[in-house]
Amino acid sequence: MGNRLWTKDYIFVCLTTFLMFLNYYYLLVTIPIYLIQDLQGNTAQAGILVAVFYVAAIFIRPFAGQWIEAYGMKKALIASLAIYLGAAIMYLFTDSLMSLAILRFVHGIGFGMITTSLGTIVADIIPKGRKGEGMGYYGLMMNVSMALGPFIGLLAINQWGATTMFVISVVSVAVGTFTAFLISLPKEKLRSAAENTVKDKGLLMNNLIEMSSLRISLVSFFFALVYSSIVSFVSVYAAELQLTEVASYFFIVYVIALIVSRPFTGKWFDQYGANVIMFPSIISFAIGMFLLSQANSAFMFLFSAAFIGLGWGTIFPSAQTIAIQVAAPERRGVATATFLSTMDSGIGIGSVIVGIVGAKIGYSSLYFYSSLFVLVGLIVYYVLHGKASRRSAPEQAFELRKVD
Repeated sequence: MGNRLWTKDYIFVCLTTFLMFLNYYYLLVTIPIYLIQDLQGNTAQAGILVAVFYVAAIFIRPFAGQWIEAYGMKKALIASLAIYLGAAIMYLFTDSLMSLAILRFVHGIGFGMITTSLGTIVADIIPKGRKGEGMGYYGLMMNVSMALGPFIGLLAINQWGATTMFVISVVSVAVGTFTAFLISLPKEKLRSAAENTVKDKGLLMNNLIEMSSLRISLVSFFFALVYSSIVSFVSVYAAELQLTEVASYFFIVYVIALIVSRPFTGKWFDQYGANVIMFPSIISFAIGMFLLSQANSAFMFLFSAAFIGLGWGTIFPSAQTIAIQVAAPERRGVATATFLSTMDSGIGIGSVIVGIVGAKIGYSSLYFYSSLFVLVGLIVYYVLHGKASRRSAPEQAFELRKVD
């Protein structure tokens, strides 16, 4: 295949990722409605269901990374697909808060496993000289699903009811499972030694966390604290501004900005290194948060989405690429798990902090101070990674692995 990016396997990994994340965002907005409308629950209980899902995903990822290292990507992928599809089917039979909470925990385990598996597989499939570009398009699949999932989910539950909504959910995961089985995984030669390591040493911290990827993972944690305010509360802020009718277009603009920029940002990452992409992306993220804090019209509200999309939407795949590059090839599963768990922890913790702070000072002030917080991230990134990222990506990866 040489240096070719758009191979059959890469396309099927991207399609599978898109469908699994589509299902994730689809249920993220519809499960609370189902709980309140069909099971007579309340908003506090809906919040618990969101937390249960995230806790399960964060908890399982370090173990999933270790299982990939020990037993190979194929077995880990099949196990994650079975759990994820099984959970999607079981939603059709939930009839109480307790059963729904248990199912959300199981579904979170499947989500944590499958995202770790797919992230590891795509890192192996992408040619060495095109990691930034390949991970950028891979990340774009998640962002597009983030825009489409809630839109389709709300349409389904409001127009056709919960049963049809869950059937559509099963279909999306079933199709994603089918495309996953079309991926031709390379034969893994390093697994026997890794398996012996796991069996001999058990669940040691070094087996669960990839230390070489921890610094850039902490960078993602820092920015995820701010991004949580967008995921969780931008629609609430839109209502305060009396812009409810345009709130649903926020992530559409966000994704359009990403689609326009993606052909350039990934290639520049590969050609010129991480700093050329990360520093402007952080500044773009800060500008977007500042514009959002000052929004007093639909134009300004949506204009901020473009900068936030260019910012966070580029920071996330770039940081994930770095996390994978600095780890040894046989540790990519653990590196992926370390990165995603750390980032999700930032979103989860940030959602709690933002909810408390936003209620006290208002969301306009919150987003203003968040823009300053993001600018501080320039220093955080430089200290934790940027100062070591002055060479090309392959040279940087070698050097950082040597240091760690």
